[in-house]
Amino acid sequence: MDNARRATEDADFRGPLDVTSAATFVLDERDVVIGWSSAAQELLGYRTDEIVGRSVAVILMPGGAPGPGAAPDRRAAAGRAAEGAGGALVPPFPEHRVHAAVHRDGHRMQLVTAVCPLSGTGRAERLVVAADRDRLREWESRLAMLHGLATESPLGFAIYDTDLRLVWCNAASEREIGRPLSATRGELAEELYPRGRFVTPGYPETLHAVMRQVLDTGEPFLDLHFRAEQPSDPGKEHLWSCSYYRLQDADGRVFGVCEDAFDISDRYEAQRQVNLLVEAGRSVGTTLDVLVTAGELAAVAVPEFADRVEVDLAPAVLEGEVPGGTGSGAKEMLRAAARSAAAQDPVSQEDSAAPNSGARDRRPSTHTTGPLSPGDSAGGRGRRPPPVTYAEDSPQHRSLASGGLVLEDDTLVVPLRAGGGVLGLATFVRDGRRGFFDRGAVAVADELVARAAVSVDNARRYTRERASALALQRQLLPQHLPSHSAVDLAYRYLPTDDLSGVGGDWFDVIPLSGTRVGLVVGDVVGHGLHAAATMGRLRTTVRALAPLDLPPDELLKRLDDLVGQSAQDSADALGTLTGDDDVAAGATCLYAVYDPVSRRCTMARAGHLPPAVVEPGGRVSFPDLPAGPPLGLGGLPFECLEIDLPVGSLLALFTDGLVEARDRDIDKGLDTLAHVLAGGADPAESLEELCDRAISELLPGGTTNDDTALLLVRTRELDDRRVAVWSLPAEPVAAGRARELVANRLRDWGLEELVFTTELIASELVTNAVRYAEGPLYLRLIHDRTLVCEVADAGHTAPHLRHSADDDEGGRGLFIVAQLVQRWGTRYSQDGKAIWTEQALPAPSRPRPGVGDRADLPDGPVLARS
Repeated sequence: MDNARRATEDADFRGPLDVTSAATFVLDERDVVIGWSSAAQELLGYRTDEIVGRSVAVILMPGGAPGPGAAPDRRAAAGRAAEGAGGALVPPFPEHRVHAAVHRDGHRMQLVTAVCPLSGTGRAERLVVAADRDRLREWESRLAMLHGLATESPLGFAIYDTDLRLVWCNAASEREIGRPLSATRGELAEELYPRGRFVTPGYPETLHAVMRQVLDTGEPFLDLHFRAEQPSDPGKEHLWSCSYYRLQDADGRVFGVCEDAFDISDRYEAQRQVNLLVEAGRSVGTTLDVLVTAGELAAVAVPEFADRVEVDLAPAVLEGEVPGGTGSGAKEMLRAAARSAAAQDPVSQEDSAAPNSGARDRRPSTHTTGPLSPGDSAGGRGRRPPPVTYAEDSPQHRSLASGGLVLEDDTLVVPLRAGGGVLGLATFVRDGRRGFFDRGAVAVADELVARAAVSVDNARRYTRERASALALQRQLLPQHLPSHSAVDLAYRYLPTDDLSGVGGDWFDVIPLSGTRVGLVVGDVVGHGLHAAATMGRLRTTVRALAPLDLPPDELLKRLDDLVGQSAQDSADALGTLTGDDDVAAGATCLYAVYDPVSRRCTMARAGHLPPAVVEPGGRVSFPDLPAGPPLGLGGLPFECLEIDLPVGSLLALFTDGLVEARDRDIDKGLDTLAHVLAGGADPAESLEELCDRAISELLPGGTTNDDTALLLVRTRELDDRRVAVWSLPAEPVAAGRARELVANRLRDWGLEELVFTTELIASELVTNAVRYAEGPLYLRLIHDRTLVCEVADAGHTAPHLRHSADDDEGGRGLFIVAQLVQRWGTRYSQDGKAIWTEQALPAPSRPRPGVGDRADLPDGPVLARS
């Protein structure tokens, strides 16, 4: 580039045959040289004294061909003129003729000559101008190039004087301006392009400022992008790549500025469309939410591709289903997203409500109802978008009816197709300045919508799966937790965010015999329907095992065996899984049993986080509970921990989603939870408010990448006013003593209606214990929401309910007991077993103890002995 620039600057623009620089000599009427220039001496080697007075034939060979610039007919005429002149060596002026010349040193040369006849009284007849043929050809090629730039080049060239008025322009510039040079000469640049502006960052915006700076500084501006309406094509903006450089003559005087411009509108638009598709691949479909995806499609198309975009989806898509299809019946749509270049924000209802009319208002023929708030992309998550209806003659209605693309003036409607159905419509609108949709723009819109349709369909499928998983999860989780005399309860369950899918966290509160309560919380690894179904299996298994009154470690052992067996059953003969891995393997669980009579809590865990225990004074601790392996791994035992809980203690059971996150260490989460729980030690504070505070502190965003379960339990106690315990001898007289004790206590409790049945129950149970088990015997009555009667002995044999024959003398006692009670069962311990029954209380006798009511919560039970 530098060499070419230097060659241009050193070039002599006067031409090789200019008399001021070419070799010249003068001939008389006999072709004798009578004048010789220094340039001729330099070209041919002869000094003036060596050539003057000699015939020109010394240097020019006879004859010669017409020069490269002569036309064929003129060449013939030149030949005839030469013959008529008696074989003259040179033709008349201004014909060029190529001669073979001889240099003084003897080598031959090719010269081009031009002859100018002379007249006067002297001897001079003609002036001959000569130049090297190759140099002339180079000069003529430059002239041809300049002629091509002026007449044939697609680049527009214009010269402006120092007042920035047009002096000259080539044919391309004339076509852009739409008027000939004769009509525009003298006009200012900004008059030719009145609303044009430069859009290249870091440079002035106006033509006047750019050209004035070039004139003042001499520094050229290269490849600036200039946007304006083309004068010959009003109403449509074009984009040019422009360069400006200062013009000056041979003496350095500045006489103007040159502009060269190339219309890159088509190339720029093609590149924008490619960039649009690249950006769409990056930014459309970033979430599995149909409304967010619709908003991303609208955002990526405005303003780069269209001035207004509306995305409408079929209602079934938001429910995760495929619409019924195209045709006249598929008219109902929801406005999922709308965006306008005017505000660069989702449009308001007033903007989007555009009923069809005969006038072209550059808006789709649609009408929406319901608010469409800015920044919410037609409603946003959890909010149903407003409905939209189409006029019969609208392009949207025709697109729905045909299932294909519809182009009408400045409106382009493209259906979102997936799986053989139309999920919705994307409507693109352009104003007049951008131009209508050409074939390339239609292809880009079709590709853009096709890519978005894939993302919308993926989000639809995920919505369906998530809805199914949530429905299954809601059915498997507790719908509500009944109140208990043993504890006061509050809980929170937060599903994971949309990207992770439904998880397998669960919790439960299970009533047990003797007014005890089982507390369970668990976590299944993985997400989706499989995790939710596995959670339901585990929860159902725990609820089935808990009424057996197994110790927590034994219950977890049986649960572990069942999970391991399930994983083993799903393996094929080669020992590999036939399908997806069983997500139950590796699940965690915490199971605790609280007894309000003894105020003892026995717990065990399988790889789960330990609970938080808050004493009435506010001290928070996490018991050192042996972890145990996660469920399904097997091989290691589970261990129990038994702790005494003062009245009004708070027990918090939770999953790791509450205290652990990607950006937060689990220890920090546990510290935060302890701080929150310490503030809720006051028994008068609502557990519901404490749950809310814990969620807001630990999960400020409301959702996490994992499910979250939190169960808060405040303990109560049943005192001697509600509990009576007697020790009985293992003798036949114990049955009578039991009837007496039961009758007296029930009268004290005001339960005279239950005296007869309870006497019979206690008598039968004590009799069976005396007959089939070992002492000592204990009889316990608990006045709670039901009347509980328990008889404990040292035996481990299980009682059996059977039908006695007519001639049997016994075996009917347990059958009679079963007919008198709501339910009954057997609870085993290390010291033996206890047979228990529950009877419904008369409505006025059902106690409703309050949390923290010390009148109902004395220090401990009273053991009454016979």
